[in-house]
Amino acid sequence: MVGADHLLVDLEVEALLADKAYDADERVLDVLEACGAIAVIPPKRNRLVQRAYDKELYKARHLIENFFSKIKQFRAIATRYDKLSRNFLAGVHLASACVLLN
Repeated sequence: MVGADHLLVDLEVEALLADKAYDADERVLDVLEACGAIAVIPPKRNRLVQRAYDKELYKARHLIENFFSKIKQFRAIATRYDKLSRNFLAGVHLASACVLLN
């Protein structure tokens, strides 16, 4: 949640897909509402008032998780050997192209 505090402040997106761990009113949901973003986060079971979320859009999160799983098979990406961010980004682009071609 510490990372979410810093990343969500100036976020400019239409919707945010996240898992149940980010179902926090003050730290995530209220910040997203203030930014005008839709929170696609399933509520935890222990919530007193269960809130609605877009289940079809949440299914797209599975595709994103699969992509990160495939891209981590590339050793240079998983261990981040590159010192410069531009070189790392080039490796991510190359690995993404390889995943796309397979």
